[in-house]
Amino acid sequence: MAVHENSSGAETSVNWFEEWFNHPLYLQAYSHRDHSEAAQCIQTILSLSALDLKKPDSLAVLDIACGAGRHALELARLGYRVTGNDLSPFLLEEAKKAAQKRNLPLQLSCCDMRKIPFESAYNLLVQLFTSFGYFDLIEDDQLVLNKAYKALQYGGWYVLDLINPLHLQRNLITHSSRTSGELAIIEDRILTEERITKTINIIPPDGQPISFNESVRLYSRQVITAMLQKEGFTVATIVGNYAGDRFIEEKSPRLMIFCQKV
Repeated sequence: MAVHENSSGAETSVNWFEEWFNHPLYLQAYSHRDHSEAAQCIQTILSLSALDLKKPDSLAVLDIACGAGRHALELARLGYRVTGNDLSPFLLEEAKKAAQKRNLPLQLSCCDMRKIPFESAYNLLVQLFTSFGYFDLIEDDQLVLNKAYKALQYGGWYVLDLINPLHLQRNLITHSSRTSGELAIIEDRILTEERITKTINIIPPDGQPISFNESVRLYSRQVITAMLQKEGFTVATIVGNYAGDRFIEEKSPRLMIFCQKV
């Protein structure tokens, strides 16, 4: 957590994801994110869930932690009725601008994923690109799964996309540096049994360096499937990348779980 002073001078704590995802430099630092990869991911989801066999405008989709809307916008482009949910007003505003620019209908919801208010409203929920595991307590992650279950209609699909911990452990790059536009970015990563933590130091061409942290709890296949089943989900299949290839514990970069509310 970052510590800031409020208007009265008292110190207040801010979660890393509240601070970092709402900062204008976030999208500049990650400007390399691949929209073709997002399109491939969505096609895999629709194919493996067989939702591509139904009329898009008959299906409601919720993108949890949608960020600036890469995946939500692709779903809207395909004709689905999409709501993007995120905690960051800044990222939601970027998603709104992108939707307006492309003349795509996109509903937006701003709230903590632990407080998603929807009930029996959606045919598909997606939570993609490691947007799960942000909280200090496992109980909070379990609450997110509970809210996801409640938001789905019976027969609906929930697709949860995580890092595969074993692959990460074997391929961890502890230190790296890169540029994004005029920004110099230095990243340091620490892996423990429970979490991957990244410190991001950003050096703009004019101005003071600024530092942010990212920290995500890692879940094995066994643990996360048990958590999903605890809420009532039926796990249908697990794939290991955005192309939909079979999950191989030792080799797959992703742990992408397809489950249903039945």
